[in-house]
Amino acid sequence: MLGVYNYTVILTYLSIVSAVIGICCSFNAQLIFAAIICLMICGCLDAFDGKVARSKQNRTDFEKKFGIQIDSLSDVIAFGILPACIGINLVNGSRFIAKLTNRTPYYGFLKDALIIICILYALTAVIRLAYYNVQEEARQKEEDGNREFFTGVPVTTAAIIFPLIFLLQLANKLDLTLVYMFFMALVGFLFISEKKIRKPGFKHLIVLIILGLIEAVLMVFCKIFIK
Repeated sequence: MLGVYNYTVILTYLSIVSAVIGICCSFNAQLIFAAIICLMICGCLDAFDGKVARSKQNRTDFEKKFGIQIDSLSDVIAFGILPACIGINLVNGSRFIAKLTNRTPYYGFLKDALIIICILYALTAVIRLAYYNVQEEARQKEEDGNREFFTGVPVTTAAIIFPLIFLLQLANKLDLTLVYMFFMALVGFLFISEKKIRKPGFKHLIVLIILGLIEAVLMVFCKIFIK
């Protein structure tokens, strides 16, 4: 069969599966919570897929290049398409936005504008990942080792920011769809900005994962106990 099927890419494949399940869940208003959890699972899997891949001795050039490409394609689905689908369906299910658009025709454009933001967010995620791949390939021809800085905000930040907004919505029983959309526009812009960001080390990844687990626990608590 075409492709690579050893343990170096298993976490990436699992991330794709989680992202697709999340996209399916996002189209059901009752399953948005599950979609957010899938996004967080993708973030957790992505944090370790590179280290797992590099643990294999004597990886061939084909395996290395395949790993880079499949990782970026996975990130497009998990951190580009999935958050955008969640955003679109939050907009469609928002009672607050529905009231605004029904109250006066001048707000009729709002829903369309917010959906366009979701589409542009997905586009910036794809552009950012394509740029990263080309830049990384050029860098590896000139120097060895891992890069120390990212250009632009990594797309994986979606796995922390958007679940946090959803957690605040659950905890306060407020419709924070417009807040979600504001950060979607901001994060999308930062994806393609030229801002230099130091690549997080292993300790930083552990801290981010712990924060993600705390978010997940709090979301489950709010979902169960806050009515």
